[in-house]
Amino acid sequence: MSLQKHIPNSQKKNFFFSSLLGGKIDLVLPPSVASANFASISLMNGEETVYHSKDFDWEELRQRIENDPTLHYHFLPFTNQSLSSSALDSQSWNHFHARHSTGKFFKALMIVGRCCRIDPLNGMKQERRYLLKEFPELDSCGEHSKVLEAGCGNGSTALPILRGKENIIVFACDCSTEALERATEIIYASNLVLAKSRFRPFCCDFSTSPFPKWLICDSCRETSLIKDFDDDKRDLSDIISSSKESECCIGGVDYVTLIFTLSAVPVDRMPMAISECFSVLKPGGLLFFRDYGLYDMTMLRFEADQRVGFREYKRSDGTRSYFFSLNTARDLFLAAGFIEVELEYCCVKSVNRRKQKTMHRVWVHGKFQKPL
Repeated sequence: MSLQKHIPNSQKKNFFFSSLLGGKIDLVLPPSVASANFASISLMNGEETVYHSKDFDWEELRQRIENDPTLHYHFLPFTNQSLSSSALDSQSWNHFHARHSTGKFFKALMIVGRCCRIDPLNGMKQERRYLLKEFPELDSCGEHSKVLEAGCGNGSTALPILRGKENIIVFACDCSTEALERATEIIYASNLVLAKSRFRPFCCDFSTSPFPKWLICDSCRETSLIKDFDDDKRDLSDIISSSKESECCIGGVDYVTLIFTLSAVPVDRMPMAISECFSVLKPGGLLFFRDYGLYDMTMLRFEADQRVGFREYKRSDGTRSYFFSLNTARDLFLAAGFIEVELEYCCVKSVNRRKQKTMHRVWVHGKFQKPL
């Protein structure tokens, strides 16, 4: 049964769902579907989860959390902020992706606008299907548009982009060679049209090093004279193969996706990371941003000794996580030269009825443009 047929058009954007581990799904809808604003999904293991787009008011959540004395340590000033080396960060993420290479770590990741599925045969994490809904420009862009996926992980962002647009080209970078190997394996096994030509992975920690000059050369960085390829008259494989061999560069990209990446970058290196993204965008190009928001439940699970900065935490495996307020995200992107197009909290209540637990998830959704 298709849930979309039973939801008013004005609400369809708010509903995303997927199956986990190949389990049977029964959609349980309230009596008056036309006026409903939620969908309940029951799984074979007895869990039932409810997904909304705006389940609660972020200000109310903030007040409740800040008035909870057991959580007071999250808001204390932090003066001894530690610096992290790029090599150590890369090593931590290499270990992370090697340890979770089957994708089972991600098995419960289902959020509004971020639906993830697990292939029951090999456990791989499948694509974030929300991307083309939340960022429709990726679906309506011109032929042979170029996308830079900054921090591609195991390819869960690149895959739906490539699947949704047969002529789009995705350049994907990550600081982890393990992640790039896994992403390449998944993309190449996906039976996409010209997958090997359209998906171009490369290793780069753009929070410490500039993007490679074949992506955008020094001349284009300084002058913003973007080189336009006559893509409509050229074969897609020729465009890709010539991009690195050109005396100049590929001329920058039309879009940058920064999806659950910036939070893993040490705070002191975030400005450079965003500045690099700005530098490779063509004038008028868009950056799509989604990441962990302030007071997300995962933030509240960190212990006091895991704090390494204000709103910044380090897990036992060495990987980091930062939680953004709207003002912090806005200041970072505007300081780099971007224009704010969209910026809001995405507040989702996930309910595990079997365990009688309610989880409040908060993400920051943003869209920023490079001036013409």
